[in-house]
Amino acid sequence: MIPGKYRSVSGRAASNVEFKLNKETPSFPGRLLQHDLERNYSSRQGDHINLVSSSMPSFPILQRSSEEKILYSDRLTLERQKLTVCPIIDGEEHLRLLNFQHNFITRIQNISNLQRLIFLDLYDNQIEEISGLSTLRSLRVLLLGKNRIKKISNLENLKSLDVLDLHGNQITKIENVNHLCDLRVLNLARNLLSHVDNLNGLDSLTELNLRHNQITFVRDVDNLPCLQRLFLSFNNISTFESVCCLADATSLSDITFDGNPIAQESWYKHTILQNMMQLRQLDTKRITEEERRMASVVAKKEEEKKRESHKQSLLKEKKRLTINNVARKWDLQQHRITNIATNQDRKDSDSQDHCQNDGSTISAFPEETGSLDSGLTSALQGLSVTDTHLVEVDGDTLSLYGSGALECLDRNWSVQTAGMVTTVSFTFIEFDEIVQVLPKLKIKFPNSLHLKFKETNLVMLQQFNALAQLRRVDQLTVDPQGNPVVNFTLWKYYVLFRLSHFNMQKINGTEVTQNDMIMAERLFGILAHVASSELPQYHLISILGDARKKQFRYLLETKGKKPGIVNEENNDSKRLVGESTNRATLNYTTRDFYNEKLEEIKEKKKFCKMYIEDLVKEATEINMKNEALQKLWPQMFIELVRDAVMEIRNKNSYMKLCLQQITDQK
Repeated sequence: MIPGKYRSVSGRAASNVEFKLNKETPSFPGRLLQHDLERNYSSRQGDHINLVSSSMPSFPILQRSSEEKILYSDRLTLERQKLTVCPIIDGEEHLRLLNFQHNFITRIQNISNLQRLIFLDLYDNQIEEISGLSTLRSLRVLLLGKNRIKKISNLENLKSLDVLDLHGNQITKIENVNHLCDLRVLNLARNLLSHVDNLNGLDSLTELNLRHNQITFVRDVDNLPCLQRLFLSFNNISTFESVCCLADATSLSDITFDGNPIAQESWYKHTILQNMMQLRQLDTKRITEEERRMASVVAKKEEEKKRESHKQSLLKEKKRLTINNVARKWDLQQHRITNIATNQDRKDSDSQDHCQNDGSTISAFPEETGSLDSGLTSALQGLSVTDTHLVEVDGDTLSLYGSGALECLDRNWSVQTAGMVTTVSFTFIEFDEIVQVLPKLKIKFPNSLHLKFKETNLVMLQQFNALAQLRRVDQLTVDPQGNPVVNFTLWKYYVLFRLSHFNMQKINGTEVTQNDMIMAERLFGILAHVASSELPQYHLISILGDARKKQFRYLLETKGKKPGIVNEENNDSKRLVGESTNRATLNYTTRDFYNEKLEEIKEKKKFCKMYIEDLVKEATEINMKNEALQKLWPQMFIELVRDAVMEIRNKNSYMKLCLQQITDQK
């Protein structure tokens, strides 16, 4: 730790520093031995130094006796002398250690002549700027802790620095140190740093102290090939991602994060150990093999969770993009339908306006007429390479987006999955297409009780009739978006009336009351009665399903019986059956089915017309032949009589001729 090791120049601290320097630079000429340091700083050298005034009133002059110069020729201590400026030091060019601790110095000056200086201690002063050091090219240790420095600067010529202590200042940014390729120890604790970067070039750095700052992220540390100890205690680091570069710092063996938000997380230790396998100590505690093993196990579980989370995120994003794609396709389709309707109205109102000069007519389809703008056309073409439908099962809800999703009802759903589904949601699908798969829905998902419709083009009350074929519906949700039918004031009452056999509980999230049922019956009861009474019996039976035919026949059989024959229970049953039958006549035919019926009717009409024409043609020919026969018959009859008379005029000859003919036939 830099403050404890280098802050005090007296005693073992200075000895340790010099010992390290001597050990790592044994060939350094005239090196300072350890016992010399101890002897120098154990005595109060400052008590035997005289400071006298000079011709320059602001700078005192340092004077030492000859004995002191001989005894302490290479070192000088001026700590706690209440100095406000650096004194003039003449005749001391051989100095190698200089100590100005615990003074009031505001500026570094008057030491440019000490070009052999290797150790300079200015701890606990009032220095605001690093300056006056450009000539000290031999300087190895510079201690400037506990000053007022705001910026690292003017170190360009100190390329031999080994230790740089700047703790306890007001520095906000690491800068101007990239050239210090020999620097081993850098202390920036208790400053105002918010991030760590710009460390490239510090190839010899082994220890970096950044305690008690405001650091939120760390960069470039992985570019320090010799870094072994990094102290980041008491900062604002909250995620491992903000210090992830440490995982690539292969030489790092000791690190501290205590006092950071990240150290409070449950995953902290396991994540650090898993990503920084080279560590030997974490938060000043030695790492055991058991801790590494546990960290590996926990990290694997965390990695699995991350992968699953990432997978879910991808699925959500894919779902979002697919839904947007389906919505875009839906909007394009609606835009096209609107244009078709508009063009058709114009065609009906003024057919001549739709004629070209050559007499041909303009097609009603916008993609053929060019009425669809190029942007929408290109977007529609882009959809062909992406998903245009989505099927999702989330808990008990089956969500279908896009008409292509209806094909999922043909899948082989597992019994468990199909049984869990109680809610089916349709979005961006034409209601007429939904009607065609309702029988499959009833079979595949027998427990479905809640239907949701959004952007399905529910435009008229008759469409709700199609839902009667389902097995059961307890709740119905019709979103106003894309379903104009909800703008009708009485649409809920019609639903309650038409689907009364389901005993629905909620419509659009609102509870259904008994008063609602009564009101629905009052409003639409007569409608069902009129519909059923006006239909012929054969037509009525064809409308009813096979399940209703027996009920209807039962009504016909009991219609003429006397009142006393059937009991009250049968009367109730008959009333209920009658209501159900009346409602069954209110059915819904989809446009496609209606168009198919029209085509079928046209084909039948065409066949009947051709058949009748053939019959008429054949009858005409027969009549013409008959008339011709009537005209020819008198003459034919005369000739027949004449021939017969002539043949039998000679009786014997005629008999011989007949006998001869009989003989020839045998």
